[in-house]
Amino acid sequence: MTRSWSTVTTDDERYRPLYARVLGLRFVNPGGVLCFLFFEGAMALAVLLALAELVSWWAVLVLPVAVAAMVKLNDVVAEMVVRTAALVPEQERDRFRRQMEPVVGRARVPASARALPGGPAQSVRSLPGGAIADSRGVRYHHHPQRTTFDRPGER
Repeated sequence: MTRSWSTVTTDDERYRPLYARVLGLRFVNPGGVLCFLFFEGAMALAVLLALAELVSWWAVLVLPVAVAAMVKLNDVVAEMVVRTAALVPEQERDRFRRQMEPVVGRARVPASARALPGGPAQSVRSLPGGAIADSRGVRYHHHPQRTTFDRPGER
């Protein structure tokens, strides 16, 4: 494996926490606090569980190793994602970026549109049975708990 894919430069490698250097992490770059939580936190949790007699004392050794294996697995998966993304042609990446950009603007709403049956409208007419109809012919029926509507041509 070459170091060209690594997100950490060789100059910064010596300033990384010991936990990250021992695991050989190249894409996951945890800081000092996170490395402390990964190792010493897992060890403290295992000691507490062992003192509570929920697990055997082997957990003090096994839990930090299991956490380290998960962190290394995460680094390997991150490497595969970066390598796969590098194989996508630049043209496809640009097309994907264009599709994912948010569109900001304003929608034009016609003046005759209204959100609720009781909203302002110029051409609302009353129908028998307590229903009303707007200029488009949509009939609104008022019930005590809900409002329903029928489109023109529906029964």
